[in-house]
Amino acid sequence: MSVMNRHKFLEKHTGPLIASILVVVAIGGLIEIAPLFYVENTIEEVDGVRPYTPLELAGRDIYIREGCYTCHSQMVRPLRDEVERYGHYSLAAESMYDHPFQWGSKRTGPDLARVGGKYSDDWHRQHMIDPRSLVPGSIMPPYAFLQEKKLNTDNIMGKMRANKRVGVPYTEEQIAGAKHDLLMQAGSLYAEDYSGFEERWDGVSTPDIPNKSTITEMDAIIAYLQVLGTMVDFSTFEIETASGRDDAQSEDVASHQATDEASEG
Repeated sequence: MSVMNRHKFLEKHTGPLIASILVVVAIGGLIEIAPLFYVENTIEEVDGVRPYTPLELAGRDIYIREGCYTCHSQMVRPLRDEVERYGHYSLAAESMYDHPFQWGSKRTGPDLARVGGKYSDDWHRQHMIDPRSLVPGSIMPPYAFLQEKKLNTDNIMGKMRANKRVGVPYTEEQIAGAKHDLLMQAGSLYAEDYSGFEERWDGVSTPDIPNKSTITEMDAIIAYLQVLGTMVDFSTFEIETASGRDDAQSEDVASHQATDEASEG
């Protein structure tokens, strides 16, 4: 039997065929997976990306609980029509602290990866109470009950500890001050020390409307929506990326010139 005809043996014998498939898949899998054990992180870190604050984290859990991800994706693909509609394409680093990530697979509603800061808190509140009052053609169901439901703040430390176990770099100080910082960011009457909040969450703005007596689930989910897509300064990111490309091109040109000069010499 020639070497080229040996595949006929496998085609006629199921057992050896299955064994051969498993061997090939095992070798291919090993080649793909083994290198990952030698790198600390496969995601390139980007300046500005940080873990969610306690209030944002609580809002994210409500977002997941209500199934918002089934109609709204959070991943802008690097296609011209998507970038022009939603903004800069999504970076892997933006989801590095999401467990699970909220990329989604369907867009019954618009992508929310860049919704932070696009609308005011009052707009989001009214939109969730009565979507069609702001977007007449909307098929989104109302979530007015979130406005009446008090946010449970007793389990926020446990949520942060669970996230820390899967790699989110919360400090013990941040976890210990979780409930205080949640109330602080939401503008509660019961949180009056802004200095501790600012030290633990550098760069996070304090509330514009203080002295809020009751924190609702609506407050939390709005805080989460307002942070989406705002951590990275894409104007700076674009400049740095362009500079990196220019440096690489300059090095490539210099290399070619040196080669040409050596050849001429």
